[in-house]
Amino acid sequence: MSHIIVVIPTYNEADNLEALTSELWSLPIPGLRILVVDDASPDGTGEIAEGMSKEKPDKISVLHREGKLGLGSAYIAGFQRAIEEQPDAIVQMDADFSHSPSYLPAFLENLKSADAVLGSRYVPGGSLDERWGFSRRLLSWFGNFYSRSILNMQIQDVTGGFRMWRRSTLEGMPLDQIRSDGYVFQVEMAYVARRLGHKLVEYPIHFEDRRIGQSKMSFRIQIEAAIRVWQIRFLHRKLARNPLSTT
Repeated sequence: MSHIIVVIPTYNEADNLEALTSELWSLPIPGLRILVVDDASPDGTGEIAEGMSKEKPDKISVLHREGKLGLGSAYIAGFQRAIEEQPDAIVQMDADFSHSPSYLPAFLENLKSADAVLGSRYVPGGSLDERWGFSRRLLSWFGNFYSRSILNMQIQDVTGGFRMWRRSTLEGMPLDQIRSDGYVFQVEMAYVARRLGHKLVEYPIHFEDRRIGQSKMSFRIQIEAAIRVWQIRFLHRKLARNPLSTT
């Protein structure tokens, strides 16, 4: 696989974007391109990304949106745009360095025998930033346990947002039916993929707290997630296994 597109949703990530793109381009993945999906960041993130795309049109492009429309819809828009370019694989990751680009070569190697690779904090070898307090660790653990239990999934880190997908896997998923926002978007994507019979492999990562800026997590997003998990189970209950999946 030589053609890879990394989809990065942004909102007020001006201080991180140039450093992140530099690290991504330094990886031993020659066909790597970046797609920034910016939600009209007031700090100028979109303008920075636009300037970079004019300097390096073969390496980065920008999808500008008219406002803060949410993480889930940003990824869906990014996936749909990326699919048009027919890459071998599509990556989703945060812009705040919580997800280290250094894992991508290993993800790529594991994708050879899977339909998607999920960066996991909760499989052996995975870990959380030591600065996380007890309450935050408990909330993360419970969110995963709650979602896995209701949706009957064996994935240990179902809420993680660092993933590499085969383009063919995303092409076969009903992206226009994915409605979740916040971190429950990750739950819905994993559930739909498993309902379709896709093989999802977890790879251990260290999840680092963001280096610069503030977290986008809110109480509203947490409440939405708790309710939305039940809606996900009902909405996708009729999905059938895809005979073209690797499992």
